Formats: sequence, structure tokens, C-alpha cells
Amino acid sequence: MRDVLVKIMMDVYRVHEHILKLNDKYEVYFSDKQLHFIVMGLLGMALVFIVHPLFLYLAKRKKILTITWIYVFTLILVITFAIEIGQKITKTGVMDFYDIVFGVFGFFFMFGVFAFVRGIIILIGRLITYISKKGDVE
Repeated sequence: MRDVLVKIMMDVYRVHEHILKLNDKYEVYFSDKQLHFIVMGLLGMALVFIVHPLFLYLAKRKKILTITWIYVFTLILVITFAIEIGQKITKTGVMDFYDIVFGVFGFFFMFGVFAFVRGIIILIGRLITYISKKGDVE
């Protein structure tokens, strides 16, 4: 997992350097803030064009819990990274990659327990419905 994050960081660095070179090459001279505005705006819109159709597809198939899971998973990632970065900045703890991993796995585990219990409840509900309909026929 650490290797994946390092690779992502290096890819982001290469893209950043490429954008700066383009900025200089074409003598546009956008400031750092302007470049962040443009790049994050374009990245955000690209994500909207990907996520919106995906969520529409899931919503049409009544997979709202899947949409909820994707949203909460994203929030958990942001929150765990923010906590670790905050610990580093404020020196109130140790910024540790494995804290992030364990936090995310904690969400996976708890969600797995929730999904299992929910599945059992749904199964019992369907069984009760089946039995009651079978009794109505006789």
C-alpha cells in the first residue's frame, strides 16, 4: 500500500512539473493559485462526469447502499489522512501510515458486520413473507 501511495505521489509530482513547464513554455504565467484553480476545477468536473453516471446507474438499480458506501469510504479516507496530517503539524501524535490503513480496515470490518446482519434481517423478512403468502394460499 505504501508503494502505491509513493507511486501516486510521484505521478502527481510529474504532472505538476509538466503543467509548470507548459505554463512557462507558452508564457502564460499563471500564478500557483490560478493553476490550482484551473487544475482542480478541471479534475473536479472530470470526476463529476465519471461519478454522476455511475451513481445514476446505481440509483436506477436501487443500489443506494452502494452509493452510501462509496461516499462514506471517501470521507473515511479524507478524515484519516486529515487526522494524521494534523498530528504531524501540531506534534500531538505521530503521523503513521499504518494508522490510516487500520482506520480504513476498521471501516471495512464494521461495514462487513453491518452488511452481514442486514443480510440476515432481509433474509428473515423474506422468509416470513414467503411463509405468510404460502399460508394465505392454503
